[in-house]
Amino acid sequence: MRNPDLSPSGPSRRQVLAAASGLRARSVPTQQPASRKLKVLIFSKHLQFLAGEALARGAVEIGFDGVDLAVRRGGHVEPERVAEDLPSLVEILRQHGLEVPMITSGIIDAGTPHTEAVIETIARLGIRRYRWGGFRYEPDRPIAAQIEALKPRVARLAALNARHSVCAMYHTHSGLGNVGASIWDLHLLLRDFDPGAVAVNYDVGHATIEGGNGDWINSFRITGPHLRGVAVKDFIWAKGERDWRVRWCPLGEGMVRFPQFCKLLAESGFSGPLQVHYEYPLGGAESGARMIKVGRDEVLAAMRRDLLRLRGWLAEAGLAGPVRA
Repeated sequence: MRNPDLSPSGPSRRQVLAAASGLRARSVPTQQPASRKLKVLIFSKHLQFLAGEALARGAVEIGFDGVDLAVRRGGHVEPERVAEDLPSLVEILRQHGLEVPMITSGIIDAGTPHTEAVIETIARLGIRRYRWGGFRYEPDRPIAAQIEALKPRVARLAALNARHSVCAMYHTHSGLGNVGASIWDLHLLLRDFDPGAVAVNYDVGHATIEGGNGDWINSFRITGPHLRGVAVKDFIWAKGERDWRVRWCPLGEGMVRFPQFCKLLAESGFSGPLQVHYEYPLGGAESGARMIKVGRDEVLAAMRRDLLRLRGWLAEAGLAGPVRA
C-alpha cells in the first residue's frame, strides 16, 4: 500500500513538521547566556592574499580571536578538498592561538555538492557552526507559498546537521529577491525547526540597509533563539547618477548604530561567534583578491582600526575586556 506521506517531489508537510519536532528533541543545546566576552573573528575572504602560516600571523597581528574560514569555491579551502585541506589549516590557526568556531560554506541545501563531506569534516574537527544560505524568491509566485515550499529543503539539511551535531547559520543579505533580507521570512521558515540545527547569522549592516529607520531592531528581536551568529559591517547611502546606492565604509563612519546594537546583543544573551567583514575599498582585499593593490601593512592597519572600534563598543556593553591600542 502506498504511504500517503510520500510524494515524488519530496517530504510532505507532515514529514517536515515531524522532522522538526524530532530535531528539537535531540539536537545540540540551544542558546546559552552571554559569556560577557564575545569571540571576534575575521571572515577569511578578506585575507585571501594570505595562506597557511601567513594567514594565521596576519589574523593574530590584527588582534582577532579567531577566523571564520571560507570553505567554498574560491575560498581558502575548496569544498571538494575539504577532507584533505581543512584539517591542516585549522591546526595551523589553532597553533597560533586562534579559534575556528565556524566556517563559511557554499551550502544552499543538502543537495549542494560536497555538503556531507564539509559537514562531516567540520564535525570531526570540533567546528560546530557553519554559514549557509542563498535561497532566492521567484518574482512571479506568491511569497508565502515559496516559504512553505522551502521547508522540506530545510528539513533535510536540519536532519543532516543533527546527525553530526552541527548548526547551519543562514546569513542575512539585503536586496530584492533574497530570502532572509527582511529576516521576518526566516522566522516563518525556521520557527518549526530546532535552532541547534538551523539558525540565523544576523548581518547588522544588511539589516540596517533593509530597515534603517529602526526596523532592524525588530528584525533582530524576531530571530529569538535562532540567533547563533552575527556579522558586522557599515555603510552609507550614496547618490548615483540615477538612484541611491549602498557604499560600504569603515565601522563607525556609516549608518549602523553599533553602540545600540551591542547593547541589544548583551541583553539578548548572545554568545557568538561575531564576524567582522570588510567590504569597503582595501586594494582588493574587500572582494577576496589573492593579489592586493596596496601594501599588506596598510590593509592590516585598516582592519585593526575597525576591530579596535568594535571592541570599544563591545566593552561599553559589557561584552569585552578593556581595549588596548
